[in-house]
Amino acid sequence: MTRASLDKKPADVAAMFDGTAERYDLLNTLMTAGRDRRWRRETVRALGARPGERILDLAAGTGTSSVPFAEAGAHTVACDFSLGMLRVGVRRQRGVPRLGFVAGDALRLPFADGAFDGVTISFGLRNVADTGRALRELRRVTRPGGRLVVCEVSHPPNPLLALGHRAHLRFGLPLLARVSSNPDSYRYLAESTLAWPDQAALARLLQDAGWDEVRWRNLTFGVAALHRAVNPG
Repeated sequence: MTRASLDKKPADVAAMFDGTAERYDLLNTLMTAGRDRRWRRETVRALGARPGERILDLAAGTGTSSVPFAEAGAHTVACDFSLGMLRVGVRRQRGVPRLGFVAGDALRLPFADGAFDGVTISFGLRNVADTGRALRELRRVTRPGGRLVVCEVSHPPNPLLALGHRAHLRFGLPLLARVSSNPDSYRYLAESTLAWPDQAALARLLQDAGWDEVRWRNLTFGVAALHRAVNPG
């Protein structure tokens, strides 16, 4: 399988996720000790999708994160640049009403300006080659007054917890990688998490991209963080 690096070349990252598509949801659960499911529920609550709204779930992978928005009555688009992920998602989520799958690059989204009432991305922003450009693209396709929710790995503010978290990433995940059929995925996820900006730095990136009312809260002591913002139009 292709080894993605922190250069985050789109073809390499897409190929890596193509190769792990069948086990991607399990991989997330193992990597986070099951906490990813609660984090996704918090994301759904934070976006507050309502019946009839148009929601974009970017980097949706197999669509697991998209289903709750559709079930809430919103017309939901699960978008990802990994065709392997999308194929698995179409098969697994077949029959879910108001849910569609679209192939797309976060840096060149195939949607019109202001097409969505709300946009979200979970555990995918750190895989994009240009974070600022992706955040500007998300703002472009969000209507004035529309909402953004980013759920992403982060860094615990408590020094002792931060030390333990880094140790898990540097030593715990490589142990999982040894028994995994996709060891490169674990190594890349660990490296990309360690290199990712902290909560305040991501908030500044959101503001620099033109988002307003930016705020965040920690999940699981800051192992992950939920950032919310509004498109001022």
